[in-house]
Amino acid sequence: MKANKMTALTMSAVLTLGVLSGCAGSKESGGNAPAGGGQSAQNVNPTGMPIVKEPVKLKFFTGKSPQTGNKFEDTLVWKEYAKQSGIDVEFQLVPFESLTEKRNLALASGDYPDAFYSARVPVADLMKYGSQGVFVKLNDLIDKHAPNLKKLLEKYPDLKKGLTMPDGNIYSFPSFYSPEFLPMLIGTPLWINQTWLDKLNMKEPETTEEFYAYLKAVKESDPNGNGQKDEIPLSGMFGIQTIQRYIGGAWGFGNRGAVAHPYVDMDPDGSKLRFYRLDPKYKEVLQYMNKLYTEGLIDKEIFTLKDTALYAKGEKGLLGAAFVPHPQAVMNQKGYVGLGALKGPHGDQLFVSVKNPIAWPGAFVITDKNKHPEATVRWIDHFYGDEGATFYFMGQKDVTYTQKPDGQLEYVDDIKKNPNGLTLDQAAARHFTWPGGSYPGYVQEKYFKGSESLPESIEAGKKASKHLVKDMWYSFNFTEEETAFMNSKGADIHKLITETEANLINGTASFDDWDKYVATVQKMGVDQYLNIYRAAYERYSGQK
Repeated sequence: MKANKMTALTMSAVLTLGVLSGCAGSKESGGNAPAGGGQSAQNVNPTGMPIVKEPVKLKFFTGKSPQTGNKFEDTLVWKEYAKQSGIDVEFQLVPFESLTEKRNLALASGDYPDAFYSARVPVADLMKYGSQGVFVKLNDLIDKHAPNLKKLLEKYPDLKKGLTMPDGNIYSFPSFYSPEFLPMLIGTPLWINQTWLDKLNMKEPETTEEFYAYLKAVKESDPNGNGQKDEIPLSGMFGIQTIQRYIGGAWGFGNRGAVAHPYVDMDPDGSKLRFYRLDPKYKEVLQYMNKLYTEGLIDKEIFTLKDTALYAKGEKGLLGAAFVPHPQAVMNQKGYVGLGALKGPHGDQLFVSVKNPIAWPGAFVITDKNKHPEATVRWIDHFYGDEGATFYFMGQKDVTYTQKPDGQLEYVDDIKKNPNGLTLDQAAARHFTWPGGSYPGYVQEKYFKGSESLPESIEAGKKASKHLVKDMWYSFNFTEEETAFMNSKGADIHKLITETEANLINGTASFDDWDKYVATVQKMGVDQYLNIYRAAYERYSGQK
């Protein structure tokens, strides 16, 4: 991600002297003593390994992806880290599919463990449970026991802004991607089957109409050559929203990053915030999506599709195009290339499907049940430095990876070229728990060797960079009052929009009722929604 404004954004803002000094020393800014202290603090070694003088046991509520194993404690990385650190962690695994429900239930009932690990705790919950004392304030703990995260907060001022709640406190460790590592920020590019393009004598699509023509040809021409029309022209992870978000860029929507800001961006002239999902031109996005779906060009199961089912379809060689991390890594399929941004009917061409570098602000949260917060902070901070991050992603030198003479790291052949036909993620999951994402830590290209680092992903990133959003916003943090609105009326607005758009796409709702639908949503409080967003934007941009 060279010389683009997204990098400039992360490096901008006035540098603050003593990035955390203003966060410590008073209750208002997080200076109160967390759970623990006393004997627990005395048990912690200030630097090096082991972290503790006497062994410690902790329990973590843990999000699990389909790509990882069923017992984290058996993987190389956690076995070895337990030996190194003196801290034995029991990972209580919860599938991502049911994560939100079970996390909410645990918090509401008070039946939660020492920390939430890769549990995707939303910002609203960080503010809510942080203010209640359920989540431990980390300001002082970071200052004293997290040198690696502290350095990152100093290097990237927008990281500190993104983690600091409106009350001035930090309650979480993030999943933070280097702003220079664009393939990681994209995560799931749109891959197109180059083998089928060649067979159909078609060039790589550059416009929405060319993309439609390719999908149509896939459906009608039996490019896999099995004599059946079983091809699925377009599918992908995370449902219809992934496809819709990508297509929206061809109409210029999501121009400040559509992942973190799926409803609001800037007017094309950059003068004011825009609630773009009700824009008259957004109707055209949905009509295009409706055309694809009703003609059978989008996977008919897209509204309910699970990742495992998607991968199974891919392994059978049925997909013409798909949003996945990497076809070979997750589906054992070669012959795909990544697409950049498509040009739409009005000349718009934006790549908006890019996460802000704070992929998950609430990737790791310590609770008030934790009797060893100092040790826990040291435990997690290890993965925000080069040594710990290399260990987390690559494992042990000459066991799971080797180092080339030029310093480059690469997995051993058992992982990158598994003799039993395992994909990269499948082979890696025997040793690591990073497949599937959402983990707390710092990701850089030099030591992250997942599918986002493969040559095809790097090339896809280069294509995306040509039309990448120029001024990307990180996520905004809302006050308690603003959050109350977002969790009530705002959530109702989101729900109605999501449901109506799905019905418009699948044909169960009529575009003849568009104006009526827009008026209904407007009456639900869109003006207030925008006012709240504007206030958060002004805080974020330093205007107030």
